[in-house]
Amino acid sequence: MKILTPISSLVLISLVLAGCASKPLAPDWQGNAYSAIDSFTSTYLKGNTRTAELDFARARTEISSTGRADLLARAELVRCAVRVASLEFDDCAGYQPLAASASNAGRTYAAYLTAHWQDIDVSLLPVQHRAMLASSGTPVSTIEDPLALLIAAGVLLQNGRLTAADMVAATEVASAQGWRRPLLAWLGVQMKGAREKGDAAEIVRLQRRIDLVLGAL
Repeated sequence: MKILTPISSLVLISLVLAGCASKPLAPDWQGNAYSAIDSFTSTYLKGNTRTAELDFARARTEISSTGRADLLARAELVRCAVRVASLEFDDCAGYQPLAASASNAGRTYAAYLTAHWQDIDVSLLPVQHRAMLASSGTPVSTIEDPLALLIAAGVLLQNGRLTAADMVAATEVASAQGWRRPLLAWLGVQMKGAREKGDAAEIVRLQRRIDLVLGAL
């Protein structure tokens, strides 16, 4: 089954979806859930909140039909990661009621996403994110997957380790992908910095970009 959006950083957490590829006659719910989460990721990043919510609700319905809270926890971590990429931090609220049923890898990823890095087993993280913990000061630009880069940048912003170069990298990756929601969020972060510095020219430049993105919504 082809991945339509760059969500490889989340595949490890979403093993429920990856299972489709290894079973010739996979149950319908697996393919349906995969499609719904893939669509949710794309539509959410593009800024279409209503459609994204409907997509995720569809995914939850399909996964809930199995009666397995661990699989639902994985789906909620996907949603949390996409929100972190968009600088929307809520401590993975949808995942928390399911945390007790999550795998060790899931709990580790949740801790990473919420910037609770104490005693994290780096080996349990998706490979794209391991360097962020293994080496202090590793730039997010070393991450090739666009969504993984934005997730890492969001995590670094939460714990105060984001650099100016990281901020620019995140902004331009969101721009290159046409992901309006995270692009507006990162432009907003840059705008805040420009206002604090009193950089009038930068404020004008950023506002023009923001207006262009808003006009496309």
